[in-house]
Amino acid sequence: MKSLTVSSKPENIALVEKFIDEMRSEINIGDDVYGNILISITEAANNAIIHGNQLDENKFVQIGLRCRQNKLIFTVSDEGKGFDPNNVPDPTLEANLECCGGRGVFIINQLSHAVRYLNNGSTIKIIFKI
Repeated sequence: MKSLTVSSKPENIALVEKFIDEMRSEINIGDDVYGNILISITEAANNAIIHGNQLDENKFVQIGLRCRQNKLIFTVSDEGKGFDPNNVPDPTLEANLECCGGRGVFIINQLSHAVRYLNNGSTIKIIFKI
């Protein structure tokens, strides 16, 4: 398993991108899957930094990666109290089109093969088939 821990500063998303690029240099994946991984994991890390840890630089976001058979399994965890993913508004509903929020969770669900929320929503497990 590979892992990365970053403090909750938005500029640390660049470190997350580097982590994903390093993973790609070790694992042969297509451009489409790489793009989906890059968008999903940076979005999950960004949500953890902003919403989970409330931009508190004394709190950390941990990203883990495991390879199993034909799957990449990412976990992104923050030190926040979590959230209920079922209470996130659907950004595709007309009433929510101009509202902020909910788009990241929606995008992650659309681009990955499976998503699970653990620890009251403070950890997200995102699975990609390769």
